[in-house]
Amino acid sequence: MSLDQQLRRYLDGLAAQGAKPVYELTVAEARRVAEERAPLQFSLAEPVATVREIDVPGPNGPVRTRVYTPASPVPLPILVFFHGGGWVTGSLDTHDGVCRSLATRTPCVVASADYRMAPEHRFPAAVEDAWALMQWVSAHAREIGGDAGRLAVGGDSAGGNLAAVMALRARGAAGSALRLQLLLYPVTDHDFDRPSYVRNATGYGLTREAMRWYWDQYVPDVAQRNNPEASPLRAADLSGVAPAVVLTCEYDPLLDEGVAYAERLAEADVPTVHQRYDGVIHGVARMPDITLRAWELLDDSIRALRDAFRDGG
Repeated sequence: MSLDQQLRRYLDGLAAQGAKPVYELTVAEARRVAEERAPLQFSLAEPVATVREIDVPGPNGPVRTRVYTPASPVPLPILVFFHGGGWVTGSLDTHDGVCRSLATRTPCVVASADYRMAPEHRFPAAVEDAWALMQWVSAHAREIGGDAGRLAVGGDSAGGNLAAVMALRARGAAGSALRLQLLLYPVTDHDFDRPSYVRNATGYGLTREAMRWYWDQYVPDVAQRNNPEASPLRAADLSGVAPAVVLTCEYDPLLDEGVAYAERLAEADVPTVHQRYDGVIHGVARMPDITLRAWELLDDSIRALRDAFRDGG
């Protein structure tokens, strides 16, 4: 399918502005650009009954967490959400619109994690912070109006990577049973030679070289990238993890590793739904101001959460 025309105009506009690729920027510049673009991509701030920030005890200090609680009877199901940005950029603010929509439309409590990022804090810092938040939410669900018996993890891109790793860690862990892992175009491996990496290397926002740069910041030791907590696709056994919904995009370097992860989950008898969205690019769920296609991924994510949280789900 040809690239969505609204996305094509957006990408052409960035090129006309002379936007530099992330790997030609300093880390500080890359973060500033991500923050500046976010409100231009997703300006809708859906009203949520309460939005508050709390500090959750972490392995290296508190993990700042933004908790979205919709105006619905409590206790509500809970989604622990991890933002994308290559483990380097992105923040609670860049993904605020997504979290508000998921919270109000599901409805559920969303706990969005401000985990430590690279290169200041390399692997496994983000994983450790994510796990600390998961454990805290499981133990303190009632304090945020939630139901620990209806718990899911989710995230986009690098956040999808963390969500998948949390599902691996939660397998069999006391008090950490998950209803769902919601993975939006997740990073699951570090193989830059997959066909989608070659086919979508440039021209569609996220590039092959950008992913090399992100991995260099997060896990500079290439041998360490084989660790399943960095590349969950390399886990020897995926059986027993939470049911999964994996959403992938046609014009995305990460397409093939997302598909491969969904296939491996299914082969391990994990209830898995994979949906590929043709004509769109990596990161599209955060772009409803750019293209209406963004709502396809968001709406499907909301339906998946509703189904998982339904009693008996």
